[in-house]
Amino acid sequence: MPRDVARRLVQAGRSLRAIWVALALAPALIVASTAGATTGTPPPASRLQAAVASFAKAHPTFPGVAVSLSVNGDTWEGSAGTVRLGGGPALRPDASFRIASVTKSFVAAAMLRLVETGRVRLDAPVETYLSPSTLALLRKGGYDTHAILVRHLLRHTSGLFDYAEDPAYQQFVLSHGRHHWTRAEQLRWAVGHGKPYSAPGEEFHYSDTGYILLGEILERATGKGLAPALRSLLGFDRLGLRHTYLETLEPKPAATGARAHQYYERIDSTGFNPSFDLYGGGGLVSTVGDLRRFYDALFAGKVFRKPATLTLMRGAENVRAPSQLGMGMFSGIYAGEACWGHSGFWGTTVLHCPRSGATIAITVNQASGFDRPSQTLVSKILHILRNN
Repeated sequence: MPRDVARRLVQAGRSLRAIWVALALAPALIVASTAGATTGTPPPASRLQAAVASFAKAHPTFPGVAVSLSVNGDTWEGSAGTVRLGGGPALRPDASFRIASVTKSFVAAAMLRLVETGRVRLDAPVETYLSPSTLALLRKGGYDTHAILVRHLLRHTSGLFDYAEDPAYQQFVLSHGRHHWTRAEQLRWAVGHGKPYSAPGEEFHYSDTGYILLGEILERATGKGLAPALRSLLGFDRLGLRHTYLETLEPKPAATGARAHQYYERIDSTGFNPSFDLYGGGGLVSTVGDLRRFYDALFAGKVFRKPATLTLMRGAENVRAPSQLGMGMFSGIYAGEACWGHSGFWGTTVLHCPRSGATIAITVNQASGFDRPSQTLVSKILHILRNN
């Protein structure tokens, strides 16, 4: 794979992360209403579908767009475009796809469940929970495993070099798409290809390395693999997440629909071995409906036992210091409203906007240049809801 493609892929990832921190075509349609909901006005289906179809037409480099929305107890789902670039079957709202870094919202929530039950302490050094082999690698890379705390991993303030941002890693993934990675191999890459960004707790530096360490902590603290740990701690069945699973680490749920193809420019990543982004920084396959259900549950108090835990996960609306950052989500302003959420590299966005009561999940299945258009679509949807 040419070096310039790898470089642009890395730049796209950095651009997406920077925006989140700075903000710190055949249509298909499904309309649903939650039983017993009496508050608010149902979402205006025809206007929403028109907005989605117009968006798909305006962005031909995106194979398709799928949206799931809830507001005041009512839900709406719609889609436009196709499952792959150049045609093919229509993209349905229930299509499944790799959610990439949106997985971090699930990992952070699962870790905070362990904090609630006392099995993990946020202010404990990571050396309390990680394996001797992992600690040896970190120390070899110049990291003080006593100074790095669990909360630093969750907030991206650990100072750990991010292997996923290394151009050499990106180039290798693109040119060796079927290579099977292990967590230890990715950690060795991190300590061998970069130095610590900063002392722990001092600066924000987005780091997949920190989240694969959180994946290991989840496994060791629960005595389970990462897939069953996430499923049990968060209560996938209880929350109705029937289409969400950790790819290759657990069976694909029977109810899961067809996979959408996901791209960087015209490179189809669907056949890539998922291990390049699997162990905590990414790895989940889901649908826009399940992502919306998970964020609905988070903000409705159905995931954590204590309201203070959600407050901790959200972080401040206007972040002024690393200690005010959220855990597994970021704040941003959309159509003048503060919302909390996360994006995933292959074109996924999910967020909750408390003022309007709206939760929105979107996928466009294209890594290149999806961030600004997706944010514009979110703002358009919020404007439609306000003028309903």
